Amino acid sequence: MSKDAVLSAEEAARHKEKMAKRKAVQDAEVAGKTVEKGLLMVHTGPGKGKSTAAFGLALRMLGNGRGVGVVQFIKGAWSTGERTALERLAATGIAPLHWHSMGEGFTWETQDKARDIAAAEAAWGKVKELLADPALSLIVLDELNIALRYDYLPLEEVVAELAGRRADLHVVVTGRNAKPALIEAADLVTEMGLVKHHFAAGVKAQQGIEF
Repeated sequence: MSKDAVLSAEEAARHKEKMAKRKAVQDAEVAGKTVEKGLLMVHTGPGKGKSTAAFGLALRMLGNGRGVGVVQFIKGAWSTGERTALERLAATGIAPLHWHSMGEGFTWETQDKARDIAAAEAAWGKVKELLADPALSLIVLDELNIALRYDYLPLEEVVAELAGRRADLHVVVTGRNAKPALIEAADLVTEMGLVKHHFAAGVKAQQGIEF
């Protein structure tokens, strides 16, 4: 250990007093939070990681023995590491997992609005089934924001259905450009900013990072 890293008794005492005061403030704040409810969460913004964060919540739920539903609106049924891992975990019997990839690719790939609308409507029908399933504690609506952005689904109906879900059900919605009405209805909104992206340097999508 360097001499600079050695604290004097006085410095150590000041640090301990400072941290004790901070702990008291933090403990009081935590103790003051008594409401328990299902949350409507939105992950949006141009930055990477919106879906990844949502699947992290799914992992946490399954790890606690609580059921999870996933509906992917835009992304097709390609193989992803998250789905493989979560399905293997669910296969142990720890908790139910219902995963439905119902998109046909991004709208610039399909280039067929009627087909995109039909796929979004089918996915939304599946969402309503999952919302009614009492065995689920979390539902991930991956890229729902994209479907709403292009008006593939009626915004008011979607927001009303999500707001009217049962009181203990958590829902997380991902995708860029979240609609203001959805943001207003949400309990938690995280906007992921783009500071730097490897795609700009010509780096392709890679296994374990993008899928």
